[in-house]
Amino acid sequence: MKTPIDWLLESNQPAIRYRTLLDVLERPSSDGEVRRTFAQITQRGWAAEILKEQLPGFRVGGTWQYQGYWHNYVLLNRPKYIATVWKFLVLTDLGLTAKKNQVMKTCKLLSDRYLKREKNYHLCMTANITRAFLQAGFDENNRVRNALNWLVDVQKDDGGWHCFESSRGTLDCWEPLSAFAALPKNQRSRRITKSIERGAEFYLKRKLFREGVRIYPPWFRFHYPVHYYYDLLVGLEVLSSLGYGKDPRMKFALALLQKKKRADGRWLLDAANPDIPRNLPETIYSSSPPFEPFPAIPFVLERVGKPSKSITLRSIKVLKNVEIAV
Repeated sequence: MKTPIDWLLESNQPAIRYRTLLDVLERPSSDGEVRRTFAQITQRGWAAEILKEQLPGFRVGGTWQYQGYWHNYVLLNRPKYIATVWKFLVLTDLGLTAKKNQVMKTCKLLSDRYLKREKNYHLCMTANITRAFLQAGFDENNRVRNALNWLVDVQKDDGGWHCFESSRGTLDCWEPLSAFAALPKNQRSRRITKSIERGAEFYLKRKLFREGVRIYPPWFRFHYPVHYYYDLLVGLEVLSSLGYGKDPRMKFALALLQKKKRADGRWLLDAANPDIPRNLPETIYSSSPPFEPFPAIPFVLERVGKPSKSITLRSIKVLKNVEIAV
């Protein structure tokens, strides 16, 4: 019977194999097997399938289309969750960088659309794209650095952030911390370091799940892609990668992570986003609120309710960060 690591190292998904070699087995990026696996990411598997659907050409290059319309060049984040922005976030998660011409095209397009003018920043989108650019090794005209500084500027007094008008932060707005986590420690300014400390305390004070008067079920289900939604695996990833894995206030979330591990050492994909409880009133996060011109279309790489390589890899990385044996 294969171990979970053997399963992650299978050749059918080179992106998962690549991240496992680097992040779990700690192979150097110069290692021959790591380099060969990285080269295979665009040849087969999830990333290759996504890139195959990217539009060519000068005007629409770097975008993805929806039902034959090229208006996606204008609405890069619609429809959720199959439009250009969402596909790009997945590609950078899968290890692709701006050295790939198709990725570079999308980087330049999103940089001009979302990071060119600070006054037009949208918090969740800005933080998501900034994280992706850092993962992709892309910065143009210092826009990533400017965006990082802006994320510090808009942090709430309680240490959190909010994607909508509010005087307080929310656990749902994890993206700024994730962008800071993608920035190498030696590149973090004092302001960013202080912002990380305040943001981490916001989450730890709430034990990663205590917000509101009742439990919010989707936070206890694990998803991928995450898009801009929060769950406890997201919280564990961000906080553990920032060095807070040993904080005792992580105990509940870590216990949930271990409880979800199957007897064979793998984790399931619990649900696909948008994961909105039916018994709750419609919110701005709903799949098709009145102002939404396109219905939300779930985008998943794996089958819901089945063992998931993406969830298993992320879970193992969290346990490794907190030095718990897998």
